[in-house]
Amino acid sequence: MLQDDHLTPVSQFYSHFKTAFTTGAFLKCTLSKPTAKAQADLKNVYLRPVEIKQALQLSFTFRYKTRDEVKNFGLEMGLSYLQTLLGEAFLHADFFSTTQDISLGFDKKGIASIQFKKASQAAPAETTHDRNKQRLLDPAAPWLHRLGITSAKGEVLAASQDKWKQINKFLEIIASVIKTDALPTDLHIADMGSGKGYLTFALYDFLSNKLGLTPHITGIELRQNLVDFCNNLSKEAGFTHLEFVAQDINKYHPERLDMLIALHACDTATDLALAKGILGQAKAIVVAPCCHKQIRKAMHTQNELAPLVRFGILEERQAEIVTDGIRALLLESEGYKTNVFEFISTEHTAKNVMITAVADARLKAQASQALAKVAALKSGFGIDQHYLEGLLAQNIA
Repeated sequence: MLQDDHLTPVSQFYSHFKTAFTTGAFLKCTLSKPTAKAQADLKNVYLRPVEIKQALQLSFTFRYKTRDEVKNFGLEMGLSYLQTLLGEAFLHADFFSTTQDISLGFDKKGIASIQFKKASQAAPAETTHDRNKQRLLDPAAPWLHRLGITSAKGEVLAASQDKWKQINKFLEIIASVIKTDALPTDLHIADMGSGKGYLTFALYDFLSNKLGLTPHITGIELRQNLVDFCNNLSKEAGFTHLEFVAQDINKYHPERLDMLIALHACDTATDLALAKGILGQAKAIVVAPCCHKQIRKAMHTQNELAPLVRFGILEERQAEIVTDGIRALLLESEGYKTNVFEFISTEHTAKNVMITAVADARLKAQASQALAKVAALKSGFGIDQHYLEGLLAQNIA
């Protein structure tokens, strides 16, 4: 580990930085401990080498509270820019190369100190420009801007960060569901209660442009103004097989249904959607339920949890668990491999439960076991009937 004791700590740092970059030893550098001079909400800055148009540049990723911004510079301009940040907007830098690690820090008086350590990493840096851009969607897609998620420049708006995370998580789940079942390439999908179409448009874009499929998606929404808006936007986007209809989900009877999705359909609307998918023999069903009112009103707990659910908030949460638990069991009784999990962190949305179900004919043999569990739950919580149970019994879809 080379040290130049005759140079100041700052000069040593930049000397080693430049040498490592030009010799290909530079891996990364992180600036931390922001001062009052740093831009608002800027938490840290991450530097790495990146190859752009066959020239090695210094890439700065500015990590704000709700977004990241990237700027790329040649070495000399990059070092000059780094000097305006380090010691002013940030008081600490951790530098990593294949030969050594270096830490440079400034105290409250602006006095610098430097530490050299043995290299913690030996592998050379990955300099591919798009190495972290495994994007499920292109933020520059015009429809995202029209829906108010991105700016005209294709940047995700600060106010839409939660929606953006939700969309991408949803697409990850869909990708996982598709991998578990041999769905056709021209799969027909119904989105029950599509609303303004955030996830509907994202799904069509993802399936067609990312996975190379030819999906046919229909968004079912009661509000005519939203249907008109979404149909116009679909035409603008060139999404040939994406359409929206103003209709009650009870009255929607597709000739073919490969996948059904219903995200945040309120209360028993989730059950209506599930019944539509089950009785329509959909190969995959994806729902994110909310507003579990039916079971809460019907519950008269008669098991060991009775002392707990006398508290309103605990009764409400228990009703949600019982509602979705019975839904999952009823799906299993109909031959679906079912999973219930957190959709996205409650930091981003309170409506964070997701139920996925993939048809598996082998499970039909276990239907009686699933129904016995449903009966036991109903008995323990004093429930006469789950709404979905009634729909399936009446063959209502």
